[in-house]
Amino acid sequence: MRTVRWGFLATGKVARTVAADLALVPGSELVAVGARRLESARAFVDAHAPSARAHASYAALVADPEVDVVYIASPHALHLEHARMAFEAGKHVLCEKPVTLDLADAQEMVRLAGRHDRFLMEAMWTACHPVVVELADRVRSGELGTPRTLRAELGFRVDAAPDDRLLDPALGASALLDMGIYPLTFAHLLLGAPDRLSAEAVLSERGTDLDVTVLGRYPGGVLATLSASMTSWSDRSAALATDLGHVHLEGDFHHPEAAVFVPHGPSGPGEPVRITGREPVLGAGYGNEVAEVARCVREGLRESPMVPHARTLAVLAQLDDVRRLIGVTFPARPPTPGPLLPGDPR
Repeated sequence: MRTVRWGFLATGKVARTVAADLALVPGSELVAVGARRLESARAFVDAHAPSARAHASYAALVADPEVDVVYIASPHALHLEHARMAFEAGKHVLCEKPVTLDLADAQEMVRLAGRHDRFLMEAMWTACHPVVVELADRVRSGELGTPRTLRAELGFRVDAAPDDRLLDPALGASALLDMGIYPLTFAHLLLGAPDRLSAEAVLSERGTDLDVTVLGRYPGGVLATLSASMTSWSDRSAALATDLGHVHLEGDFHHPEAAVFVPHGPSGPGEPVRITGREPVLGAGYGNEVAEVARCVREGLRESPMVPHARTLAVLAQLDDVRRLIGVTFPARPPTPGPLLPGDPR
């Protein structure tokens, strides 16, 4: 099995967690780290991959000839710029979620991947989690009954400085983008694309959404309530009710320990069916998305069937719709080129 060599762009909290899981994935190796300061890159290397190279800039990282895949863990507002750098350097890309602040920029990222003939995947680890994958398969097969209602919520209290990326509008601060993308993706995985969405939110003085609840109507008349919060400690749970019983997720729903289906009949609840996934969970679950990227790169794929570009774009369109409903905008940024048309020389 050919080793896929990884370079990490940025060294924040999520990058540290992904690096710990990457070390557990056979055939994947962290070989380089880039940060805005050399000291940060060196500290990351010392903690996670002592043999890796530390680069004092993102440009130096993407130029490293030993890197096959660049994992982008910078703030949302910078993702497109950094993906462009990686593609132009001939690298494949795994980009943290959401891949960009809006649908137009995400379409541009997909266009760039196609233009440079490189692999691109959103780092939506939930879509690669073995428990969620098996649960979605069983729901779609109909064996758990016809879905009628779904609930999912994710939130935690953010106590940070005003310039922290979670609170700074210029960096894409948003409970919806940071937390809400998980319930929306979870609903999309189990129910498909929504027919319509409505939403309510509480905004900060700077115009960012701190708490948001989305009500979705999905195909077949299924209703979903999806919540995200930066001000309170959610239990991070999810549940699905069908005409044959109900499913609840054990642990945090976006990386659960198991899903449990409890059938119901005329005489009451039946014997619970525990769903644990057909593949092992690698580390905290980030290892499964790393393994999927490595598999796709080895096979010469340009997108993952587990996290296809179409779903990434569809969920971003939903995020755009919800932001319009709640009145959240981001500071103006330079325009990006339009979608690639037949005969476009770019």
